[in-house]
Amino acid sequence: MTSHSQKGVVAAGHRLTAGAAADVLQSGGNAVDAAIAALAMACVAEPVLAAPGGGGFAMVRDGASGAVKLTDFFVQTPKQQHPAKDDVWEIHADFGTATQAFHIGPGTSATSGFCAGLASLHKDHASIGMADLMAPAARAAREGIKVTAFQNYLMTVVAPILTATPAASALFAVDGDVIKPGGILRNPELGDAIEAIGAGEFALLEAAMIAQQADRGHLTAVDFDTYKIKIRTPLEVEFEGAKIFLNPAPAASGRMIAHALAVIEGGNAEAMAAALDSADRNRASLLDLPASYRGTTHISVVDKHGNACAVTTSNGEGNGELVPGFGFMINNMLGEEDVNPHRNGEWPLDARMSSMMCPSIVAHEDGSLTAIGSGGSNRIRSAIFHVLVRMLRRGFPLEKAIRAPRMHIEGGHLDIEGFFKKPALEALTKTFPDHRIWPEPNMFYGGVHGVEMLADGSFAGHGDARRDGVAIIVS
Repeated sequence: MTSHSQKGVVAAGHRLTAGAAADVLQSGGNAVDAAIAALAMACVAEPVLAAPGGGGFAMVRDGASGAVKLTDFFVQTPKQQHPAKDDVWEIHADFGTATQAFHIGPGTSATSGFCAGLASLHKDHASIGMADLMAPAARAAREGIKVTAFQNYLMTVVAPILTATPAASALFAVDGDVIKPGGILRNPELGDAIEAIGAGEFALLEAAMIAQQADRGHLTAVDFDTYKIKIRTPLEVEFEGAKIFLNPAPAASGRMIAHALAVIEGGNAEAMAAALDSADRNRASLLDLPASYRGTTHISVVDKHGNACAVTTSNGEGNGELVPGFGFMINNMLGEEDVNPHRNGEWPLDARMSSMMCPSIVAHEDGSLTAIGSGGSNRIRSAIFHVLVRMLRRGFPLEKAIRAPRMHIEGGHLDIEGFFKKPALEALTKTFPDHRIWPEPNMFYGGVHGVEMLADGSFAGHGDARRDGVAIIVS
């Protein structure tokens, strides 16, 4: 969609998430104000993917100076391991065609950076009071929201997590079944948590998270007291005359996308496959730490002054237990096989965890501006790479670049959406005999939610249908 809007545009993974940001833009707030309000609403409307117990990354462009910085508020591993307190158990998530083992429990939780991240973004960039930005999400949590078909699907996949304890089951399920589409999810305690964030009372939430961990997990007051936001210089890549700002180390995604962009020859499907395969084969040299991949959602905003914020957040899937009195789960990032493959406390102490999340900003030669990012686990890098190549090398408009078919290559295995043109599909499946063809667009391939301020001052945005995306232009 395009329009000669005067205020801005937002794209996100839920109508309420995008709507919260749009309302802020409508009231005169800037892109970061809007993103903060949307992050709070995502905790309410997208509870499988976002929560105050998680963390993320925000790529922010200052409209006045053009400077771009990355705010890293991702999770940090605990400062000490407490093997006797490592309360962890395994569940199996059902994706329909396959199941996957996840580890949950208090022993899987790393230090959350969500509250500190919102505070940092607000201090550095916001123009509206935090309480005002949090109020719509707090109200929605208390009044309740209608569960969409997509959110019901996500809840069904991780139902063993959402029903792992009586308190969680009482919130997310009735008689053991998660809330059906059209049903109401009401979480007044989460409303209290969001209101506390608005009041700057982070200590209340931290104390409750620590209480959950007592004698069962690794987190202590010291972990929260010493947690620090990291303001990083983005990884800057020039491609087809544009400057692309990617998530830098210790994140894995930016370096893998940069590698693929550096080696791609041409712009057709076979060229993209070869570049993705090269990035995957060089993966070990591009990664410093085990990366956390799962349970992500993304928000992109740009305003009329050229301020932009692309922010991706994750809570893993949650550790299965609600934080007492506050209605959300802490992350289960330490439960990922890539982080702790043998479940015996092998994760590094007091380290910022790596991630495939990659909120990105593109400054084009003609003065236009794009903010994009994606959910999608380890497929995030492939999803963003596809959109960048199609926009910058093929000349696709944003919406067409997001809608176009995708592939993902890992360990020599090709996953591919089956609506590539027939000659390309045949060539790719011949090159990669180990492959799986998906007949339709699928959330497996991420959800790229992108926005643009075009050279003429108009706005465009598109929310990826693979993940129930919504874009709103505010006029």
